[in-house]
Formats: sequence, C-alpha cells, structure tokens
Amino acid sequence: MKRETIVQIICYSFILLFMYTAISKLLAFSVTEFDMQRNPILGNYPRFWAISVPLVEIVVSVLLFLPGTRKIALFATLLLMIGFTGYVGVLLASDFHLPCTCGGIFRQLTWTQHLYVNIALTILAVIGIILNGQGRDGKYITV
Repeated sequence: MKRETIVQIICYSFILLFMYTAISKLLAFSVTEFDMQRNPILGNYPRFWAISVPLVEIVVSVLLFLPGTRKIALFATLLLMIGFTGYVGVLLASDFHLPCTCGGIFRQLTWTQHLYVNIALTILAVIGIILNGQGRDGKYITV
C-alpha cells in the first residue's frame, strides 16, 4: 500500500471518529454539559467544554480533509489524543467515578478500555505524522 494511501486512511479514520463524537456530544448537549459539570477537573466551565471540545473536533476534521492543511491537522490530532489520553489517565488514577463525556458508543467503554483505545489512536496519529512527512525516497521531510 502506498504511503499516501495509508496517510489518507489514517486521516479519514480520525475524521470519522472526531465527527461522530462531536455530533454525538452536540445531539446530547444537555447530557454532555451535565456530565462535564459533575467533573471536578472540568466542572467550573461545563458549557465552555461542552461547546469547545466538539467544535475543535469538527475544525480538526475539516483540516484533516484538506490536503494543504493535513500536516498541521495531524499534529493537532496528536495533541488532542495526548490530551484525551492524559485526561483518562488522570481519571483512572483518581477516585472520581464519572461517566465518560465522549459521544456515542464510546460512552459504553470502561475507563481502562478507553485508555487503551486512546493510546492506540495516539500511536496512529504519530504514524500518520511520520508517514505524511516522508518523501518518495523514504527520507523525512522537514517543512
């Protein structure tokens, strides 16, 4: 499989993931906001987080779709995944017994399952960045 095709598959996978979770959060906005309000980490600004997280996911999805912004979008994806993974890690390490504020079927995962999924997705984002930066000769391009 060509490197460009793999990068496209990775980008489209994240587009589907981010759009699915963003739309799920927005469709169940009152539930998302309530869950964030109960969260001691995010609880001071539940409306801000309930709006901004899906909005950022949608913006990153659009940037992933456009070839000219793919490099910055892959780095943004990596930052989001590191943030989401760190958040799950903090919740796992704490005594908080909170529902997942993710959208859709991801709400059904345990925090441990969620951590594993996020770690895998973080690795996928790194692979996308590496492959996106390789030239046709296999050397890494730093532009």
